[in-house]
Amino acid sequence: MKLSPRKINTFLLFKLPSAYLTGVRVKTISETECISTVKHRWINQNPFNSMFWAVQGMAAELSTGALVMAKIKESNTSISMLVANNNASFLKKARGRIEFKCSDGMLLDKAIKKTIATGEGQTIWMESEGVDSSGDVVSRFKFEWTLKKR
Repeated sequence: MKLSPRKINTFLLFKLPSAYLTGVRVKTISETECISTVKHRWINQNPFNSMFWAVQGMAAELSTGALVMAKIKESNTSISMLVANNNASFLKKARGRIEFKCSDGMLLDKAIKKTIATGEGQTIWMESEGVDSSGDVVSRFKFEWTLKKR
C-alpha cells in the first residue's frame, strides 16, 4: 500500500496537529518528488504581513519527510528516520499559496539501499524550495536526514 496525499494529510491531523492547523498539506507524491503547500492566513502569519518562517519550515520538511516515509515503507525494512540538521534561506516575503517541492527521491533510494545492505546508518541532505504563485522562490530549506536500520 503506497502513501497517498490523503493518507499523509490524515497522519498530519493526528500526529502533527500544529502543521495541520496552520494549513500545511501534501499536494502530490511520486517516486522522485513530493510537493507540499501552505497558504498565508491569519493563523500562520508573522507581524510583517507574511508567513511565519516556522510554518514554511514545516511545509518544507514535510515535502522531504513524506518522501523518506514513502521510501522506507516501500523497502519493507524497519528503518528509523530523524532530522539531524537543517538550514534555510529566505529570499522574499511568503504571501499567498506557497508550494514546497523536493525532488531528491533518487538520492534517497541510494541511501536506503546502502543502509539495508550494510546495516550502517546513512545521512542524506535533501532540499525543498518554496515558490509563490508568481513563480518566485521565497525560501530554500535543506534537511539532513539520518537513516538507520533497526
